[in-house]
Amino acid sequence: MTQDISIIRPDLIARIHALCDGEDDSIAIMATVSAELFHAVDGFNWVGFYRVVAPNLLKIGPYQGGHGCVVIPFDRGVCGAAARKGAIQLVDDVDLFEGHIACSSSTKSELVIPFLDQSGQLLGVLDIDSDQPHFFTWQDADQLDQLLRQLFQNTSS
Repeated sequence: MTQDISIIRPDLIARIHALCDGEDDSIAIMATVSAELFHAVDGFNWVGFYRVVAPNLLKIGPYQGGHGCVVIPFDRGVCGAAARKGAIQLVDDVDLFEGHIACSSSTKSELVIPFLDQSGQLLGVLDIDSDQPHFFTWQDADQLDQLLRQLFQNTSS
């Protein structure tokens, strides 16, 4: 299913901002964002965060959905690529992504957005999976990237 318009509605962004207003604890923000996104968008089957816990290593953080991979090195999978490159990864078909880690066999497309803390250090990545191929748009990615920049601008790792 290819989306013609963004699935990230303005009211969802506003609600997340209101819930996180004044919050500087990164884990609290991650928990709130993952819950709100997961329950607001039909087609998301996993929404969560992977945190940088050591050089070149991500570990699972707050999430909604089935079990996720616990540890992801920067050199593996879509999340690792986003962390390693410091760039958004929008994958229309995960089966075509070289090195994809199949944490769930139901995942067909994936959007991963890296985000920084207030000092400009990589704090982690937001990982969103869909059970539908070609589910995400670059408009979705840009809106979520902007949201993360705003929410994590006053946090530290």
